[in-house]
Amino acid sequence: EPSSISVPAHIPRPSYAKTGTPSSWDTAIPILTPAEINAMRPASTIARDALALGGRMVRAGTTTEAIDNEIHKYIISQGAYPSCLNYMGFPKSVCTSVNNVIAHGIPDTRELIAGDIINIDVTVYKDGFHGDTSAMFGVGKVDSLGVKLMDATRESLELAIDMCGPGVPISRIGETIESFVGPLGYSISAQLTGHGVGRSFHQNPLIYHHANEEPGEMLPGMAFTIEPILCQGVPDGIQWPDGWTIVTEDGGRSAQFEHTIVITETGVDVLTA
Repeated sequence: EPSSISVPAHIPRPSYAKTGTPSSWDTAIPILTPAEINAMRPASTIARDALALGGRMVRAGTTTEAIDNEIHKYIISQGAYPSCLNYMGFPKSVCTSVNNVIAHGIPDTRELIAGDIINIDVTVYKDGFHGDTSAMFGVGKVDSLGVKLMDATRESLELAIDMCGPGVPISRIGETIESFVGPLGYSISAQLTGHGVGRSFHQNPLIYHHANEEPGEMLPGMAFTIEPILCQGVPDGIQWPDGWTIVTEDGGRSAQFEHTIVITETGVDVLTA
């Protein structure tokens, strides 16, 4: 397993941890029982707390590799596995995406500098389930355009979560985000989607964050992520030769916030809140 710090042998691992190859997607959308939803809570809570730990480390001079190391240590201290590690060969335990990196940035030795904006994306595997969350953090004083981008992205996620509930079309998520974001002048990455999460790191349904006509409605027991990415310029991304890092085509900055949610009989439960 690629890692700066190994995962202790006693910690249960997802199926791909050794080989790097996740199991194939089931086309069906899993519906979780109340017991399964409760079993997702530890992973989701550890992910939330690991993300907060990483956020507290964000300051000028800190490397994303140092953030990755500390989050890795925290996750394994909780008897959990960092889901990103060796998922399709990913070499680190979290994703760190700085400035114009849309997603899947690999933690490295670059020091953060004042004015940077960074997304830290943490997924945790515990008790047979994954919990997935991410957030933006500013390094020192961030310019007003950067702050507005981050605030709008957070608000778009909150608006999308607020309209979730049983019987709501899944496509309403994208409609809600686009109708909020459009007047602000940001674009929405269509390359990356939210996704079902539970026993698998990624499963159906796919969650589009732009206006779409995908079929399907939310049902109690459906668990998925909502994770909009807003861009200051064009939303198109280019993948670096490392096979992971996706950057904006025009160098504009992007921001992303993410929660894992589950649909309930009456509304929605944000598991990573």
